[in-house]
Amino acid sequence: MINPCDMQKQRELVFASEPPDQVDKAYELLAGLESCKVQHGDKPNTLLICYSLEDYTMAGFERALVAQGFVLDNSMMHRIARQVVHYCEDTELHNMDVPDHPTKKREKEIFIKAYDQHLHGDRDETTPPELRHYK
Repeated sequence: MINPCDMQKQRELVFASEPPDQVDKAYELLAGLESCKVQHGDKPNTLLICYSLEDYTMAGFERALVAQGFVLDNSMMHRIARQVVHYCEDTELHNMDVPDHPTKKREKEIFIKAYDQHLHGDRDETTPPELRHYK
């Protein structure tokens, strides 16, 4: 199960250098979203966004920004980093829907019950009586 504090994400959005004013416009757009915190990054053309996976995903932010005409940095390093983030968030979202397996806490009991159901040694009718009892 996912820890609730792991649901909070802080990611860096890196924009291309052209057009020059797109970072400020993206800041205004993202700052208007509910339960999303945005600030300018330390590096040029970057924004830091804080959000919960329950509300947003990085892939969703990027799709929405690109649809609005913003241009993200498409250097190899940033493309790979974005794909890793998308994969990790997708996996976390998928894992949130999977409940814990009920036998994990009681494995020993489950296997004891399963063993009792099988024919073996002292319960098998085909085993000769002298082999059923240990001497």
